[in-house]
Amino acid sequence: MNETMLALRKLRPESGFVPQEVPIPQIGPNDVLIRVEKAGVCGTDQHIYTWDAWAQHRIKPPLTIGHEFMGTVAKVGAAVRSLREGDRVSAEGHIADGTCFLCRTGEAHICERVEIIGVDRDGSFAEYIAMPEYNVWKLDPSIPDEFAAIFDPLGNAVHTVMAAGVSTKSVAITGVGSIGLMAIPVARAAGASSVFAIDINPAKLELAARLGADETFLANDPNLVDAIKRRTNGDGVDVLLEMSGSGSAIDAGLRMVRNGGRAALLGIPSNDVQINLAERIIFKGLTVLGINGRKMFETWYQTQALVKSGRVDLRPIITHVLPFKEFDRAFDLMKRGDAAKIVLDLKGDLAK
Repeated sequence: MNETMLALRKLRPESGFVPQEVPIPQIGPNDVLIRVEKAGVCGTDQHIYTWDAWAQHRIKPPLTIGHEFMGTVAKVGAAVRSLREGDRVSAEGHIADGTCFLCRTGEAHICERVEIIGVDRDGSFAEYIAMPEYNVWKLDPSIPDEFAAIFDPLGNAVHTVMAAGVSTKSVAITGVGSIGLMAIPVARAAGASSVFAIDINPAKLELAARLGADETFLANDPNLVDAIKRRTNGDGVDVLLEMSGSGSAIDAGLRMVRNGGRAALLGIPSNDVQINLAERIIFKGLTVLGINGRKMFETWYQTQALVKSGRVDLRPIITHVLPFKEFDRAFDLMKRGDAAKIVLDLKGDLAK
């Protein structure tokens, strides 16, 4: 094994990423070195690439970006027992400290001192990544590489749907980027009675219909909330799954939820959002859930079961599989709204 590897880095507080040769990570006794083979491109990566207000507040360059991936175990630490070289794996990218109140009470996904790969520490847009044994997920052989590479965002969709309790409920999804699209078949598998998809991109809405949405709506339709209420006996939907992070979408979504309904918020706004709490939440008696990451590791078991059973098919959502060197094209496609989910391929000419 060579001593260096190629990584995609945010070197300075400005837009774009830079390919750079860096040392291959060293591992401790409880760590695993993984050779990355496929890596998903996420909306969070887009925030960092464009260097928006959220990224400026959160990211501290220099940093290797990326948090969605799959690969093969290249080396294990001396104390590792559950994995061996050659195992095919993905990993939970939220690295919890294991000692805080939340970790010790079953909520490690919102650990007070969590470090997220590609955000707080070096990530997976690289030929190798080091991960704690605890975070590594051994993949079922039936899961295709491209699917396995995006278990992280699919897990976000699964966590959001399951936390919201959609069985027999009417559901509105605001924002059908890749995670919003994933939420459609997940909600169907979880027993939603109806699913309405809302976005600004007509192409994404066409894909949402293919994935099982009952009806689709343009987010800028001035009659959007009334249209949703007409289809729900004038009450509004039982459940909102907010996936966009747009202030206007959050406001519209809360307006279209019935009194006593539930709203699960996953989308990350780029800036502060102003909401009329009294009218949108308090007087309506809404239950509002903030969704972060995936439950460790309940969501991973649910996610793999849904994919393995065939009830969630990611093929329509993965619109591009691109060579790693075409990362700029990937982010351009995302910016223009011409892609749903993009997977970068690190195999082939990057092999060492």
